Amino acid sequence: MDEFAAYGGLFAIAFAAATILPMQSEAALAALLMNGSFPTAMLIAVASLGNVLGSVVNWIIGRGVEQFRDRPWFPVNAAKLERATKWYSRYGRWSLLLSWMPIVGDPLTVVAGALREPLWSFVAIVAVAKVTRYLVIAGATLNLM
Repeated sequence: MDEFAAYGGLFAIAFAAATILPMQSEAALAALLMNGSFPTAMLIAVASLGNVLGSVVNWIIGRGVEQFRDRPWFPVNAAKLERATKWYSRYGRWSLLLSWMPIVGDPLTVVAGALREPLWSFVAIVAVAKVTRYLVIAGATLNLM
């Protein structure tokens, strides 16, 4: 497999998985790890970078949430957005440690933008969550081999 295709594909899938598209980057990472042709650290770094940047897109969307909320492409429905807003209001920026979770994670990143979380703290906390998730996936995958 071509290195550019592997890393580029993983980045694209991880990026999309953090935005409006229903994708699973964990399976792509696990498949590339099982292939054995690529350094584990590089795969984790590429997946993490893509996923964090995808979350930044959600944060940017959140900054303009009121003008986009009713658009069909908006990544979060009203019920999920309301649930995420309650979480965020209750736990503050530390709720972003759950940004890796399915269903809740993406709305939390949109709400962080809407509630004007500073970008520096947003990226720092989301990066910790996303990198940790990929480290766990890599560890589990490599232990199964």
